[in-house]
Amino acid sequence: MRLSTRIALAVGVLVPLLVLASGWIMVRLVSGDVHAQGDAHLRQRAAAVLPQARNLLRAMANDRPTSVEQARERRLFTAALDVGIRVAGPTGTVSGGPQPSAAVVLPPAAGTSGPVTVPDGKRSWRVLAEPVSVTRPAAGGTLWVFASDTAGQAQIGQVRRRILTVAVLTAPVAGLAAWAAATRFARPLLALQRRAGGIDPRASATRLDHTPTRIPEIDDLAHTLQTVLARYDEQAARTAEALATARSFSAAASHELRTPLMSMRINLDVLDGTPEPGPGERAEIVADLRTEHERLLGLLVMLRTLAQGDLVEADAFTPVDLADLVEAAVTDLRRDRPDARIALDGAPGCVVHAWPPGLRSAVDNLLVNAAVHGAGPDGTARIEVVLRPGTDPSSVCLTVADHGPGIPAAARGAIFQRFRRGPDSPGSGLGLTLVAQQIALHGGTVTVTDRPDGTPGAHVAVHLPRPAAPHALPARRAWLPAPTTAP
Repeated sequence: MRLSTRIALAVGVLVPLLVLASGWIMVRLVSGDVHAQGDAHLRQRAAAVLPQARNLLRAMANDRPTSVEQARERRLFTAALDVGIRVAGPTGTVSGGPQPSAAVVLPPAAGTSGPVTVPDGKRSWRVLAEPVSVTRPAAGGTLWVFASDTAGQAQIGQVRRRILTVAVLTAPVAGLAAWAAATRFARPLLALQRRAGGIDPRASATRLDHTPTRIPEIDDLAHTLQTVLARYDEQAARTAEALATARSFSAAASHELRTPLMSMRINLDVLDGTPEPGPGERAEIVADLRTEHERLLGLLVMLRTLAQGDLVEADAFTPVDLADLVEAAVTDLRRDRPDARIALDGAPGCVVHAWPPGLRSAVDNLLVNAAVHGAGPDGTARIEVVLRPGTDPSSVCLTVADHGPGIPAAARGAIFQRFRRGPDSPGSGLGLTLVAQQIALHGGTVTVTDRPDGTPGAHVAVHLPRPAAPHALPARRAWLPAPTTAP
């Protein structure tokens, strides 16, 4: 059932109920007003005839002559004017004027606080009972004053019938008016439904075009639909980019894995061939196999780490004290490479908004790269690690310097590309790629230069923003934007 039909039915039922409820209140008010007016007249007549009723009761109690009682009855009826009178005394009852039949039970004088309605067949009467008493001689009786309530009841009945008529007539009128109004107000919603129903995100790039209707609910719904479609487009673009990157990366990875695998296969064939290799040659082949195995293992670990970085979301980022993280990385490197000489100068309070596993991987790879390629002429790797607040107060700077041969200016832009490694490098060619990826995810920059003091060696500087200005993750993650380099 359409919304406009539901609104029409609801209004068509609710409006008559409201009319009936209002009519019931109006009938009660009209009935109260009619009775109040008649009751005031009854009380006025009762006050006027009460002295004459006492005189009549005194004459009845003193057993006066009939002519005296009749004279006092005439005075009583004259004072009553247009109302009915009935006086019950110790010796009888005197009545006159319009009143209910003698069979109708009248209310007692005691226990009634005002006029009451007494039915008499098809008619009804308003009756006021007042006690009457005299002291000489002591006698008591009851005075009843009557007024017809038929006219008031007819007026109340007429009001009731008119209210019922209005309720019956307003039901279809209100329903049709509500249906017309709901249909008119629902037109923008129907138009929005047609526009939204014609959108197929898989087949067309057309998106929801909404003109504000000044109806908050419809405008908010349109904005929500536009937001949902925008998120769909963003996710679809992210998925497509991830698939393209995965295809490219898998092709490059398979090419890189082919060489060590073929080398291992040749060495295994030599070990299993005839004639069997001698002890020296056998030991050399096993050493080559171990080297190739370590290279494959490192390559797979790097691939997994890069994949994690490509899938990480913003809710994984938390405040991280970079000083503690760098100190832990230096401690682990000293344990793994006891021959390396590492100097750490870290300033406390360098807190950044980071993904802890990814940032730790970036720092580890920077230190390992410096330890592998930063050995001086004496063959000892000497590394200086410095952590300081950046020149910009909203950033921190981490530098890693070594005493190796350095990196030529022409090659500095390529060292962060995938599978780029020197001919004698034991690594997988992905360590610095991971560094560039993580720095980009953290909204920072990485710069490669010569050592500032002019001695041979490489100097890598990483600048990261502080958490006071949380950054958004890159919209495109193509295994890594090119890093910033300096000559």
